Formats: sequence, structure tokens, C-alpha cells
Amino acid sequence: MASVKLTGVKKIYDNKVTAVHDFNLDIKDKEFVVFVGPSGCGKSTTLRMVAGLEDISEGTVEIDGEVVNDLQPKDRDIAMVFQNYALYPHMTVYDNIAFSLRLKKMPEDEIYEKVTNAAEILGITDYLTRKPRALSGGQRQRVAIGRAMVRNSKVFLMDEPLSNLDAKLRNQMRAEIILLRQKLNTTFIYVTHDQTEAMTLGDRIVIMQDGYIEQVGTPTEVFEMPRNIFVAEFIGAPKMNMIPTKLTRSGDNYTVSPFGARLPVDGEKRELLLEGDVGSREIILGVRPEHIVLADSASESSIPCTLEVNEMMGSELHLHVYTEDGTRLIVRVPTLNLSSAQRSGLVAGARLNITFSGKVMHFFDAESKLNLCCGE
Repeated sequence: MASVKLTGVKKIYDNKVTAVHDFNLDIKDKEFVVFVGPSGCGKSTTLRMVAGLEDISEGTVEIDGEVVNDLQPKDRDIAMVFQNYALYPHMTVYDNIAFSLRLKKMPEDEIYEKVTNAAEILGITDYLTRKPRALSGGQRQRVAIGRAMVRNSKVFLMDEPLSNLDAKLRNQMRAEIILLRQKLNTTFIYVTHDQTEAMTLGDRIVIMQDGYIEQVGTPTEVFEMPRNIFVAEFIGAPKMNMIPTKLTRSGDNYTVSPFGARLPVDGEKRELLLEGDVGSREIILGVRPEHIVLADSASESSIPCTLEVNEMMGSELHLHVYTEDGTRLIVRVPTLNLSSAQRSGLVAGARLNITFSGKVMHFFDAESKLNLCCGE
């Protein structure tokens, strides 16, 4: 088991393009950390620098207290699972899993014990004599994970291992990776572009954009207190609604006035604004779709809008609405909260009133895009 520490790590390619800027992160022993962000943000490049598959332009990578910048991948005591599985097509599942152990000249009885134990944990015992071409995508991914498992490495690296699977298999494999983590109890670094994977798998999430770390935190922290607009929109589905408006301070009280409504700010958000001595200013108001509710009638705290699209998602509706000035918002409404009459009235062109509490609002500075409640 091992900790991983990245200090001032940069990746600069020959064409002078910087893919990763000043990456600093301490990963504790047995921690599951997820690098997440859009394509091209530098997450896989960072993982490959930890693995030794990419040279480090500046900075240091330490594994278990040892600087590994100049060590070959085979000498770093890491195991890596790739997006494309990277299985040998001419070998059986058993031989694929056993390959690295045979390179180490391990006795065949020990290899047999390790391979069969990994296969049992992953539920692929019945496939050990098959070739990869006879397996489904999910089964191939289990083989790739099994090949990494038997090495008993200090650090487990996974580079978008579920991206080639369909939605149903991804959900199943996410659960299996959680169970695998519990059994292996080792350090994991996992790369994905899927924020759902990041939220469900990680002890901590590293959110990246354009080679920079935007925020590091637990899933709860990055969801409830996003550091900036990028993080707020990236984490959560559908993404957070963003509304330009004004934050007004009067003494120790705050109000916002989106689309002419007057909404007081209360609870912890009010206390955090006071703590930061935030004054009146133009802001971007963020509200998650699930925190918007349908108002029974028009009032000074409600916003009139028109329903454009109603998406039935099973346990909830996604209502796409637009306000009187044409701003489009998304509202998530649990179907259990609606009567049959209310549901039948939610058709394109229907007039609605929506509102939301001051406790669930997020306040971003209009210029810096930073969250005013994060003390920055």
C-alpha cells in the first residue's frame, strides 16, 4: 500500500504546448481519488506521468515516499487498467491474467492460486479457457482488472476503464469497482470524463480544466460548495442553471432579484456572505434543477415562465422552461409530488410559476466566476 504525492508537476510537449500546469496533490494510502474533467483537460496525461508512460517536464512524483521520476513503469510497483483493455488476443483469459506473473518467474502453483482467486472475485472463473474475442465488453474489462489485481501493486491506476461499455454495463461495473476496492483495500487513481462515475466512486475528486486543477474535494464538497462556475456546471446532471442578476445587501440581510422576483437569502449561505463581508454587486446566481419547485400561484417570490419541453425520466420530470425575457432553465420535478391532473397540465406552452429557497442558491462573482461563499 502507498501514498502518492505530485509536486509542481507539469507536462510540456515539444511544440511548447503545456498539457498540465503546476499539478499539486497528496493522495493518502488506500484513498480512492478520481481525476475528472472534459476531454483534453490533462487528466489522462497526469495519470500517465504517475505510471511512467509520459515523461515529467517539471516537478516530482513520489510513490510511498520515493521520487519515481526516473524509474521505468515496471519498477514503480503500479498496476494500470486501460480504456481499450489491451488484452493479448491469442491468449486465453487465464494466460492473459498470468502473463505478468510468468515474466517474474513465479512458480506455476502460485500463479494458479492468484489467477483463480482473482477470477473468483471478478466472476470470470467460467471464462478462463476462452479467448478475449469470445467475451463481452464487460467480461473483457474484468479480465483487464484481474490482470492488474494479481500483481499486488502499491497503486492501482485506471484510465477511463468503463467508457467503451453501454450504460447498463457501466452502472454494473461501477458497483463492481466499489466492491473490488473494498476487497483490495489499496490506493486507487481513477480517470473519467463522467461526473456520475466520479461522484459515486471517489473519496475525493480532482476536477480539471485546460491542464489546471479547478477544485479538489469530497463528492459532497464539490456538489454543495463548487469553487467556481466551471465546477458548478460540470458536477450535477442536468447542469446547474445560471442566472445573471443582482445581489443586494441591506445591513445583515441579502436579497436577489432574478427576473423581477424578490428572494431573500437565508441559512448558511447568508452567514457565509456576511463572513466574507460581501457587498451588493452583479452576480451569476446558480440554482440546481432539483432545487427549483413549482409555485402554487404568482407572488413576489415566484418567477413566471412557459413550458417548452417535458422530458419523462421515470421517477422525475425534466421541465425545460423559458422566462419572459427568453432565458431557458431546467426544473427537475419528482413525479410522486404531482397529481394526475398536474401531470396532464404540463404540456408545451403551459404557463408556470417557479421559485427556490435562499438556502440552495449559489452566488458567483460576475467577473471572476468564483463562488462568493468560498471565501476567495
